[in-house]
Amino acid sequence: MKKDMLKKLDLYEEFVIINKGTEKPFTGKYNDFYEKGTYVCKRCGLPLYKSSSKFKSECGWPSFDEEIPGAVKKQMDADGQRTEITCAYCGSHLGHVFEGEGYTSKNVRHCVNSVSMEFVPDGEKIQRNRAFLAAGCFWGTEYMFKTFKGVLDTRVGYMGGKKKNPTYEQVCTGTTGHLETAEVIYDTSKVDYATLVRFFFEIHDFSQFDGQGPDIGEQYKSVIFYTDDDQRQVAESVKKELQKMGRVVATEIRRASDFWLAEDYHQDYYEKTHKVPYCHYRRSVFSPETFKVRTEE
Repeated sequence: MKKDMLKKLDLYEEFVIINKGTEKPFTGKYNDFYEKGTYVCKRCGLPLYKSSSKFKSECGWPSFDEEIPGAVKKQMDADGQRTEITCAYCGSHLGHVFEGEGYTSKNVRHCVNSVSMEFVPDGEKIQRNRAFLAAGCFWGTEYMFKTFKGVLDTRVGYMGGKKKNPTYEQVCTGTTGHLETAEVIYDTSKVDYATLVRFFFEIHDFSQFDGQGPDIGEQYKSVIFYTDDDQRQVAESVKKELQKMGRVVATEIRRASDFWLAEDYHQDYYEKTHKVPYCHYRRSVFSPETFKVRTEE
């Protein structure tokens, strides 16, 4: 997490967001608020919830029955009584999650403090967003994206499996269903998602079905994990563009799920070791003109 990405908080915001306090019920500005748009983290600006998942619960705080995939982390409170929810990127306290109450068909209620969020109406651009991309060994994927124009931060971890909080050793068995995945945080005013997807295809062999280079196994497959329909449509469009060129595209397009951060020694691996990737490098696939136009949008 980059500290220069975090917004300075006032004393009340610190009470809730940093010190895990709770705003008084029925006082938050988003409690009885149902405009269409996206709720983002007050501290880091990354998307947390879509308005389509918000519902009226009369509990006194904004309620959602689903988070944006990969956006929210769940963990037990210190007393072991409730499940806390925090921003998966910056760790800001959001509230708690409850199950089995029957409010909606999903049977889940994210009870969130209004002060922990900001609202971006439909039609306005979200300033920051994330992409989850699997292109073989996550060391190399992160290395390639780290200095790409518009990228604010990168992290590596595991996505796609059902086991909670898997270890590197477990993922390496190829039996957990997880893939080595890079999380790419980007400034939407400097680079769009389509450009990132095109760059993703240029830095690895997207025609390989069983892994990447010498790294063979489920955990090394080529996959784009989308967080919403917009990302899905872009990913599918770029994939079709390659297929129209006559390219074989093994890359799968899947809905994102929980992102489990990899162990510390995997983060910025090549920066720490002063080495370079052994199977990631940029190949020319798309025309430079297309890249230039996309990057400047």
